[in-house]
Amino acid sequence: MPFSGDIHERVANAPAVPRGLPLVLLLTGFTDAGNAVSGLIEHLRETTSPQPIAVFDNDVLLDYRARRPVIAFDQDHLTEFRPARLELSLATDALGQQFLLLAGYEPDFVWNEFARTVLDLASEFEVSGLSWVHSIAMPVPHTRPIGTTVSGNRRELTVAHSVWRPRTQVPATAGHLLEFRFAERGDRVVGFVLLVPHYLAETENPDAVIAAAERLMAATGLVLMLDEVQERREDYLSRVDEQVLGNDELQQMVHGLERRYDAYMAGRDPEDASYDEGGFNERDLPSADELAAELERYLASRRTGDEDKPGRG
Repeated sequence: MPFSGDIHERVANAPAVPRGLPLVLLLTGFTDAGNAVSGLIEHLRETTSPQPIAVFDNDVLLDYRARRPVIAFDQDHLTEFRPARLELSLATDALGQQFLLLAGYEPDFVWNEFARTVLDLASEFEVSGLSWVHSIAMPVPHTRPIGTTVSGNRRELTVAHSVWRPRTQVPATAGHLLEFRFAERGDRVVGFVLLVPHYLAETENPDAVIAAAERLMAATGLVLMLDEVQERREDYLSRVDEQVLGNDELQQMVHGLERRYDAYMAGRDPEDASYDEGGFNERDLPSADELAAELERYLASRRTGDEDKPGRG
């Protein structure tokens, strides 16, 4: 039975929206390796002055028992209730260029109605196209650029940015559904999947945030302010490198991933790079989960008074 209620509310006194702006989609949910999407959402909310146009109804779209909102407790009383947010906003980049930003949680329910609503809003504002990004964990080294798988109908971006082009079936997200529906009606659409090092997937990785922003800038022509994220990236990667250099198993793993990555990028069989000169077999290493847990413990132990800053590893 089709859903017959309203899943969003237009904001009173919302700004006028120019026609023909790009629509950027950022949804957290099923997978967000390196906190690429959640980190970029927080960064854009701080740096692009988003003005809400439409707010989506949590009571309709969100499973509270699966993703509970946060409430603050101060000694003996509750001080703040922080519900999840899914909003369509008018945002502005570093050069004053405007764009539409649909950002927040991935809906748990009524995906088809959500897609219809977003398509209707896109038609009303005559958007120039949809660009979105999400991230998955992959066995790749942090010492190489974060790669991307690209989908959609913008071949120039696929040719320029897609380093891995599998033919497979994967669990769908609401972002996939929106990309599919936009493409069905002939709109310009592109989706970027970031391939984030699997052993860093559970950390807050500024490198992944920057990679996500760079792909969206390539698709839209926007210019996003990333200086603060870049500073955190350098600190984060230096701490990861410090931990790797102090752990023989981590070094062996990273070197093995580098050989496989370089072989793949050169068009060779990555399996031929599974042994080093001394006959070391990567399969003898601890699991990625074990190594990731060790890295996460180390990074957490090295935080110095910046725990409350977004995006810190």
